[in-house]
Amino acid sequence: MQGRLVPKYQGRYQAFPVGMWQDEFIVAKECGLDLIEFILDFNDAEENPLLKEDGVDEIKSIINKTGVSVQTICADYFMEAPLHSSDDKVAEESFEILERLLKTAKALKITDIVIPCVDQSSLKTKEAVGRFVEQITKIIPQIEKQNINLSLETDLPPKPFIELLNSLNSKNITVNYDIGNSAALGFDSDEELEAYGDRITDIHIKDRVLGGGPVTLGEGNADFDKFFNKLKDLYYQGPFIMQAYRDDEGVEIFKKQLDWIKKYLNG
Repeated sequence: MQGRLVPKYQGRYQAFPVGMWQDEFIVAKECGLDLIEFILDFNDAEENPLLKEDGVDEIKSIINKTGVSVQTICADYFMEAPLHSSDDKVAEESFEILERLLKTAKALKITDIVIPCVDQSSLKTKEAVGRFVEQITKIIPQIEKQNINLSLETDLPPKPFIELLNSLNSKNITVNYDIGNSAALGFDSDEELEAYGDRITDIHIKDRVLGGGPVTLGEGNADFDKFFNKLKDLYYQGPFIMQAYRDDEGVEIFKKQLDWIKKYLNG
């Protein structure tokens, strides 16, 4: 996950590291990583190469230099400015950002754009779900034509989440599964994977305590043995994105946790 291998940008826990993002690809190569999941933040959005003119060329250049690819995008922008905002102006502007992002995704051959519907953008009411379905339905013809997934990250329990997926009714509306967030919410990973495991196209690796924040992998309530044993039955082919606990610097604690998780990824 972008930003995890460099010092915190402006002291923020997770952010697009303006001015440092190219350096992170070099560190990723040194860590033996295959890819970085790019972040699009609300803050400084127009400074992000995903939206800047000539930004695609900048990204392609660092990919060619390091061999570290960009396959997926985490659109944190939509946490601050939800596509389903009750403010019509915000919703309209966010939809325009999504359309711009899809153009970049096509140029970079991105497979997944993660759409977070958690925290400020949580789908807490029927009205919010209705607005979200209305917005996403408008973009479905385009994502199906491009064959790019909108990978939804929600805090919904399995039953309403699968109902949401079914209401959108597109093979390109998929699931981002965050191991730590599910643990923090007290969800059962077997129940989740039974409901929509075959629709997961992007996995965030994280650990959290029940009802609380992130901790070092293996120290929270995420049951990694249970999750990865069940995942084997699904023949998952998508990326694993390290969104694990970080400190102010990032790289050393990242390496420690990468070593810890490898027994599951290589199993």
